[in-house]
Amino acid sequence: MQGDRFDVLTCGVQSTAAILLRKRKFSDTSLIVSWCTESLGCIQTVAKGARRAKSPFAGKLDLFFEAEISIISSRRSTLHTLTEVVLRNTFAGIRKNYLRTQAAAYFVELIEICTERDHHEPELFALLGRAFRFLDANDPNLRAVSHFESELARIAGVHDRKKLKANPAFALGNLFGRLPLSRAPLLKTLASV
Repeated sequence: MQGDRFDVLTCGVQSTAAILLRKRKFSDTSLIVSWCTESLGCIQTVAKGARRAKSPFAGKLDLFFEAEISIISSRRSTLHTLTEVVLRNTFAGIRKNYLRTQAAAYFVELIEICTERDHHEPELFALLGRAFRFLDANDPNLRAVSHFESELARIAGVHDRKKLKANPAFALGNLFGRLPLSRAPLLKTLASV
């Protein structure tokens, strides 16, 4: 038993539920994939060979997908190695119209601004999962965006309704220095719906 424990610790293999936030080209064959995870916080992984036609990652790495991932933790950087992806939910309803996709992208941007890499905060993963389940079945509205911002401000510990007159976005913007540029167009569109 002790030997098994030592091998796992040496390799640094960890599994967690995760939602894919962003992906970008790393090399001709690999991708860098950003995740919001349940047990590791927001992390970045390299998916080696993911751009190859017969990759084991084929069809499993798309924006907003929820999966169970396995990684090998890096001891030298914040870029970990992705070893396995098991899809849980593709949230296909988010892709049904532009407004749902726009709201999901805003939520992702806001989480990326408001979190530090590798900082464990399971409430963030739960919040994003709830938001995506809502968008999977419903069109967004101003109330949903405000609720997401309020919950994120509460998790960050900066939302005091009395001082801020119930403006969690103001609190988040003050704390992190900015809000996503996509917020204004999203709110404008939602106000006209």
